[in-house]
Amino acid sequence: MDFLEYPNKESWQKRRDWVDKELMDGERGCHFLSDHAVALFLDMQVAYCSGAWISVIVMSVSVIDAHLRETEAMDNNIGTARLLSTYYEGEDIDWLRQLRNRYVHNNLDRPLFGMNDWFDSQVELEAKATKAIKMAINAVFQNPGV
Repeated sequence: MDFLEYPNKESWQKRRDWVDKELMDGERGCHFLSDHAVALFLDMQVAYCSGAWISVIVMSVSVIDAHLRETEAMDNNIGTARLLSTYYEGEDIDWLRQLRNRYVHNNLDRPLFGMNDWFDSQVELEAKATKAIKMAINAVFQNPGV
């Protein structure tokens, strides 16, 4: 499989249908939504449908951050680690934040992976991206509005 080619239409649609189902299953009534988070989510969804797994992981933290910052904390100055640990209702948020940081901030002494590792890790990356997008959906729908 050539990972640098467009995904076939069937793969794209299967992924899009999965995200749509997760959104439908996650929605619990009326919600306060962050416009910024929704825009980021839409872009993350395109990345997911395309198979851009690392982009999904990186964007998921941004979606969660934007949503919680605007709808829960209402604080632009709170650090992301504190924001997520205080306001995210779910498990593994530290795992996601630390994974995202490892992708974004390369440690020259302990690199996460190289180009060949990327090609060999697509199945694992997809699983992590799937978990990340589920976590973003959980954050968006964790607290119904009034």
